[in-house]
Amino acid sequence: MNSGFFALTSRMKYINRWGLMRNSREENIAEHSLEVAMITHLLCELRNRRFGGDINTEKAVMTAIYHDVPEIVTGDMPTPVKYYDSQISEAYKNVEQAAVNSLLSSIPEDLREGYRKYLDGSEDGEIKKIVKAADKLSALIKCIEERRSGNTDFEEAEASTLESIKRMELKEADAFLDEILPGYFMTLDGLLKPEAQ
Repeated sequence: MNSGFFALTSRMKYINRWGLMRNSREENIAEHSLEVAMITHLLCELRNRRFGGDINTEKAVMTAIYHDVPEIVTGDMPTPVKYYDSQISEAYKNVEQAAVNSLLSSIPEDLREGYRKYLDGSEDGEIKKIVKAADKLSALIKCIEERRSGNTDFEEAEASTLESIKRMELKEADAFLDEILPGYFMTLDGLLKPEAQ
């Protein structure tokens, strides 16, 4: 078996996010994808255990792990550029599809179908929504971390990202905002202290 796919995915650590923003700490798509996968897992657990859902958590987490893999080829296109107008957005979708096709061709043919749905976005609609919410929550966390480090360049991105999460009207994302997000404003000592009994 000679496959370049995993050598390519190992390069995710070289693709930085937030290219148009001044960052106090760079974030690459490998670490971002891990965070999105972890948040996706939590959102699925919330949906399935609290809100009567029936999301396939494993599929959702796998979708999250691979959601930014095409950026190995395309790079991270800044959101304001990607969605500047419909022509640019459509052109970027075409470039992204070409990247997916190229990546899929680097997987041995007998294994390709096991990866296709995670790379080409063909996973079911509810899983896509969960992963999109996790992606936005990860972006919100990045904005909060930057602001807390004194970088005001992320203030507008934080406000617009928070608003876009609320507009999704997902109970599990709202629960994350209410119950989990406050921890990102705490110090390490505060996070490690056992709660008062």
